Amino acid sequence: MQFAFAIIAALTLVSGIAAMSLRNLVHCALCLAVTFAGLAAMYLQLHAQFISFAQVLVYIGAVAILVVFAILLTRSGEPVTHPVVHSSWIVGVIIALLVFGVLTKVILSSSISSAALHPLPPKDGPSVREIGNSLMIDYVLPLQVIGLLLTAATIGAVIIAMHEPKISQPPASTPRVNGAEVPHASGHSAELTHHP
Repeated sequence: MQFAFAIIAALTLVSGIAAMSLRNLVHCALCLAVTFAGLAAMYLQLHAQFISFAQVLVYIGAVAILVVFAILLTRSGEPVTHPVVHSSWIVGVIIALLVFGVLTKVILSSSISSAALHPLPPKDGPSVREIGNSLMIDYVLPLQVIGLLLTAATIGAVIIAMHEPKISQPPASTPRVNGAEVPHASGHSAELTHHP
């Protein structure tokens, strides 16, 4: 089990780093989907089946696919010229280390960590079938409202992408010699000589 966890953790970490550092946006979105799949596998190892299935359905089946479609509908044909890693990445690493240190200190000083060192016998929680029945019977109206909201957001994103304003090219300037306009030669660059 430890070997499987190491493989899943390494795959999740590598795909997360690739999602942040690759230049192609489609590749970044696909790496993000692999990261979500790795997290779902970790939830399965923790015996949290419902959270794992929700991770697959919501994040891989909805969010990652929505990101891919949004990129494909809104990206332009021009290549990216600015660098992906900016000069301020050192500040980001320092902030991430500070946040990690603060979270570690809070977790180690909380009662949850002491309870984890002396675990109680496990309690039987609700099964996936019971949670699914509750969602489909008791909470069916909020579930349908969320589905309609996500559908409206997707349609709005497609409409915004379809009505993107086109940038008009400025007209080419006509060269002038002694104040008179000289037409361009078709297919060849016209040489202009100026005589005093």
